[in-house]
Amino acid sequence: MPRSIRPAFAALWNLDLALAGVVATSSDVRLGAIRLAWWREQLQHLDQDGEGPAEPRLQSVAKELIPRSITGEELSQLEDAWLPLLGPFPWASDHAEGLRERGRILFGVGAHLLGAAPEIVKAAGALWSLVDGAQHCSDPQSRIFLLNQAREDLAALQPKMPRAVRGLTILAALGAADLVGEGRSSKRLSAAIRHKLTGALPR
Repeated sequence: MPRSIRPAFAALWNLDLALAGVVATSSDVRLGAIRLAWWREQLQHLDQDGEGPAEPRLQSVAKELIPRSITGEELSQLEDAWLPLLGPFPWASDHAEGLRERGRILFGVGAHLLGAAPEIVKAAGALWSLVDGAQHCSDPQSRIFLLNQAREDLAALQPKMPRAVRGLTILAALGAADLVGEGRSSKRLSAAIRHKLTGALPR
């Protein structure tokens, strides 16, 4: 990945981690929704004044993403994606779709940063997010459900990723390696190398 855009990717992923932290630490759905709404409003405000409040992750977004034609409105849609995850276990289709949308948004923005069309990576982003969500889910039944959803998505995913986006879609390759039982460190490394060279995802 080009060194020049690494800070922008860091800002994007740190924003996602901030919203994930809201979900992980909210025991009350209503309060959690209010906290997520705050992030949405602050991101939308960046389109008006270009400056965020004295919150380091929002300041990074203002510095690294907004000048690269990534709008606060676009980033604010992460709130919609994370909101279903405030719901109780066991998770079902709406929770899985929230995770998919999170992945589509993150990978879509990532493709923009790489100078590629967002649509070519959104399905890979959805796959990665499902696997990532399952790996961080504390409920066994919900984890199994998310992994089964991810297996269905992997089967329908295009066989190879374009070279221009492989610095991003390598995350999907690693997620797929975990999904098909190649999660050992040596297997993950092989999957990463194979993806970088050919764009292929483990099946």
